[in-house]
Amino acid sequence: MLTVKRFTFQNKEFSDWALAIRRVVFVEEQHVDPELEYEHEEESSHYLLFLGEKPIAAARWRETEMGVKLERFAVLPQFRNRGFGEVILKEILKDVAPMEKRIYLHAQLKAVTFYERNGFIKFGEQFTEAGIEHFLMKYHD
Repeated sequence: MLTVKRFTFQNKEFSDWALAIRRVVFVEEQHVDPELEYEHEEESSHYLLFLGEKPIAAARWRETEMGVKLERFAVLPQFRNRGFGEVILKEILKDVAPMEKRIYLHAQLKAVTFYERNGFIKFGEQFTEAGIEHFLMKYHD
């Protein structure tokens, strides 16, 4: 059974799980500097996707001067390519769409087609963030 839980960073148990997932995906797998990975935690709305009792994916969003920025989508390696990323993305979009603000993200190059399939459009030139190539993408529902 899949369950998405929204939480604030003050929820220590859920925060620890989310940070552990992000550590595996971003710090260990993609070699992102932990100082770049762990920022804006308090001001973000966080999500965990559970498969039964096991947290398998994490993501968050926060408001910026440009709108609502979706960030830190991380699915544990053994659970990828099974639709779990789409489940957590759609849950977040349900929450932020009523805000009627621009919804955007910085998509890693390898994730661009995933976001395109889910209603995002690429804008501008490719850029490097945390040593990884990205595109700015905006949601168009």
